[in-house]
Amino acid sequence: MPRIVMPDIATMSDEQRAVHDEAVAGRRGRVPAPMRAWLQSPQLAGRAQRLGEFVRYETGLPARLSELAILVTARYWTSQFEWYAHKSEALKAQVDPAVIDAIARREPPPFTRDDEHLVYRFSKALHEDHVVSDDLYSACVASLGERSVVELVGLLGYYTLVAMTLNVFEFGAPEDAELLA
Repeated sequence: MPRIVMPDIATMSDEQRAVHDEAVAGRRGRVPAPMRAWLQSPQLAGRAQRLGEFVRYETGLPARLSELAILVTARYWTSQFEWYAHKSEALKAQVDPAVIDAIARREPPPFTRDDEHLVYRFSKALHEDHVVSDDLYSACVASLGERSVVELVGLLGYYTLVAMTLNVFEFGAPEDAELLA
């Protein structure tokens, strides 16, 4: 059971209700899970929700690469809900199930696409080492473009915030979901 619950719509402040309604009217069509906690700070909720909508749907990265980076982040943080929600999205975006399974087991994935391997290496390096080597940075810029590399960093940062929020406020995956070890 989560440590925090979303306020009831009837008892939300005007500011909370405006942020709630903006999220529901947006591309997601619903309130994303971490926003249930963020609504305690409507300004944070509104700004984070808009950033999330951008990095999820509007960057120059194809969904396949975005979802891969999100899974690397979810695995790094062992964020059960984030993994649960984005594993299915990654499959829809054509990320190879063998790659997803390897990430879940913290094993080197069997990539067949160079751009996926680069995004994986970049995401893993940034999370684990907190830096990206010059060679890896240059390879990513050459493959994805500078704008997409900037947007990838934003995506990784946003989904780190999501993972931290989900973990702190104990938003776990549904009982029947396959959990990360």
